Parts: sequence; structure tokens; C-alpha cells
Amino acid sequence: MKWLPVLPQQCLLLMTCLTMALEAVPIDIDKTKVKGEGHVEGEKVENPVFLKDTGLYYDEYLRQVIDVLETDKHFREKLQTADIEEIKSGKLSRELDLVSHHVRTRLDELKRQEVARLRMLIKAKMDSVQDTGIDHQALLKQFEHLNHQNPDTFEPKDLDMLIKAATSDLENYDKTRHEEFKKYEMMKEHERREYLKTLDEEKRKREESKFEEMKKKHGDHPKVHHPGSKDQLKEVWEEADGLDPNEFDPKTFFKLHDVNNDGFLDEQELEALFTKELEKVYDPKNEEDDMVEMEEERLRMREHVMNEVDINKDRLVTLEEFLRATEKKEFLEPDSWETLDQQQLFTEDELKEFENHISQQEDELRKKAEELQKQKEELQRQHDQLQAQKQELQQVVKQMEQKKLQQGNPPAGPGGELKFQPPGEHKVGDAAKHLAGGDQPLPPGHVQEPAVRTDQVHP
Repeated sequence: MKWLPVLPQQCLLLMTCLTMALEAVPIDIDKTKVKGEGHVEGEKVENPVFLKDTGLYYDEYLRQVIDVLETDKHFREKLQTADIEEIKSGKLSRELDLVSHHVRTRLDELKRQEVARLRMLIKAKMDSVQDTGIDHQALLKQFEHLNHQNPDTFEPKDLDMLIKAATSDLENYDKTRHEEFKKYEMMKEHERREYLKTLDEEKRKREESKFEEMKKKHGDHPKVHHPGSKDQLKEVWEEADGLDPNEFDPKTFFKLHDVNNDGFLDEQELEALFTKELEKVYDPKNEEDDMVEMEEERLRMREHVMNEVDINKDRLVTLEEFLRATEKKEFLEPDSWETLDQQQLFTEDELKEFENHISQQEDELRKKAEELQKQKEELQRQHDQLQAQKQELQQVVKQMEQKKLQQGNPPAGPGGELKFQPPGEHKVGDAAKHLAGGDQPLPPGHVQEPAVRTDQVHP
């Protein structure tokens, strides 16, 4: 959510509301301020905002819309002077009416593609439950990032809805991650307890003892400094930067870790500062160390520093904000930092509620499985019944064929028709009778010529 070169800090909002909190899903953006020539109308800005996958189900659509809007000179200029409130209020969206025809046409195309994609997702979901008569228009209402009532053209309302949806979803991204982590920990404990139930008393005691031993081993680590404190930053200065801790200088430290030299520390650059602290607690080679917990710890550290340092809450730390934070008492004399292993992640009541929920889900799955099994058995019964009827009919036909053969009648064909001999295969005796007159009656009006005797023929 940081724009290109030459823009003052407020212009780094660029679609702050479109990409606000994206550093929660890290963004890698070239924020280097370089004075250059103006952009040609319709020409795509070279990597103005490169967003990593946000985790949103409409991530690709979001990034494509941003890319297209950035090719319009008028919209880009309006964006440079817009503040967060103008973007969030929808005022900026109204500027869409003034963008070039080419840009509007491309946005229309993107929206139609997105609507088609959502309809395919809906159909696939409905097909999976064998539902029919799908009302796509009604189901599209659940998607709040576009105007489903107009599926063909991209209007100011679409941009407004996209901004609000992305802002809300991304602001809740960290919260969602915390909730998922909590479920992960409760599931781990649930499975551990369920496993213990399968063991006899002796084995259960051994498992409990091993569990406690691993917890103790994991908690036996060097002191973790408070994130963002002087002690924590000095340790990075000394061990990662290889500098004399007695010569620690906050301004120099900021410039060293502003990796792309843009004048800001984004959340990705901040998270890199916590690696040394995390390595004190977590080692992927150790059985007792959970790397999922390490990422949760990293998230907690980053959130804490941002809350303490980021004054204007734009998810960027300026040099001024950083230096101001180093003047606080908390920077010099911070409280101790409690790692995850020192905290109660959930209560017994929460675990019980979680287990009840799992039990309900298992019951529902069991009922569905039983229902499917009954359907399978019924289908098999019908199949067997049809096979028996088929065999019975085949037997009847075979018996009829044999009976006709015994009576001297030609066998019937598959459709019941009589089988006949092909032309030219009549009995020789019948042909002789016709030639000799035989005993066959003559057709009406036909006089039989007397047979010629060879002994009466004269020369």
C-alpha cells in the first residue's frame, strides 16, 4: 500500500484501504523515492505496488484492479492527494467516472471474469451436495467485494465495495490467525488426551511424564528481551549487524534495517528484527519446539511493536516515530516479555466447548456416513434385483428357442421375428418341381405347355 517514487508519506496510502493491514500478510513493495519522468497515459506503472498473496479469496481480482487503476494518470493524481478518510468514505471511488475508456473497459472485463469465477465456485459447491435449481444471483449476495446486481460493468460502487471489503477483511486478518492458532492448540491437547485414554495405566504415566519433561525442556531457554526495547535492538546491533553494543545509535540502526532505503520500516522489516529472540526459544530440530507456535510468537511481537511505535496506525514506522519511541521509559526499562509457553492459551471451559463442537461434528459425519451406507446398500439391492430379472428373462427366451427347435419351427430372432434363409438358398427339390411342372397349381390364365419329347424332334 505504498506508492511509487516521489510521493510524500500521505500518498503512500495509495489504496491504504485496499491494502491496509496487508503487512499482516507481508507485502514486499519497492518504496524507494526516485525522481523520474512522468508516466505516459495508459502505461502500466512499473511495479508500483507489488502485493504478496493476501490470503483473501478475491486476492487476484484485488491486485488486478489496482494494477489497472494505476495506469490512469487522472486517477493516480487524485490518489496522491487523497487521505484515508476520503478513500474509506467512498469519495475517491467517484473519480472512477473520469478515468479513460480503455481503463473502464478493462475493469468491466475483470469484473465479468470475477463474477463468472464466483458462479463456478457456487455451482461446484452446490453440485457437491447434489443440489439443483441454483439461484446464482441470490448466492452472489454473500460476496461483498463487488456489486452483484450489475454483473457486467465496473462502476464506482464496485470500487467502493472492494475498498471496504478488503479493509475489513485485512484488518481482521491477524485476529483470524490468532483464533486459528487457538483452535490448533486446543486440537493438540484434545488429541493428546484422547490418546491417553487408549493406554493402560502404566503407559499413560510414562506418556504424562514424557510430556511434562518436554514442556520443561522447551521452557529452558535464554531470556527473551522485550520486543522493540533497547536491550532487544542492541542485541540485534551486536549479533546480527556485528557492531559494538557500546556505540548503539537508534538512527543508524533504523537506516541499517530499512532494507530498501525508503525511509520506513514496514512490518516485514520489523519481523526480521525478532529472529534472534525467536531462535532462543524455537529450534526446528527439537521435538519439543513447535514451529507453528514460533510464527504465532513472531506475530505477537510484531503486533506489540506496531501498537507501541506506529502513531498514525498506517502500518509503517517512520524514522520520526522510531526515534520518538526510543525516548520513552518503556524503551529503556521494559516489562518482562512472556512467551507463549508462559501463558494460558485456553481455559478448561473453552477446551470443553471445543470438544463438544468436535463431538457434534463427528456425530453429524457419522449420521451422513450411515445414510450414505444405506443408500449404497439400497442401490446394490436394486442392482441385484435387476440382474436377477435379466437372468430370468434370458432363461425364458432360451427355453422358448429350444421348444421351437423341437417343434420344427425356425428359431425366432432377438426381436421375435422368424429367421429365414437368404435368397438363392431354396431347396433344390422345390426348384425341380417348378421346372418339371410338378404338382403345383398354375397361376390363373397360364396354360402349361406340353413337355417336348426329345425322340420326336426332326432335323
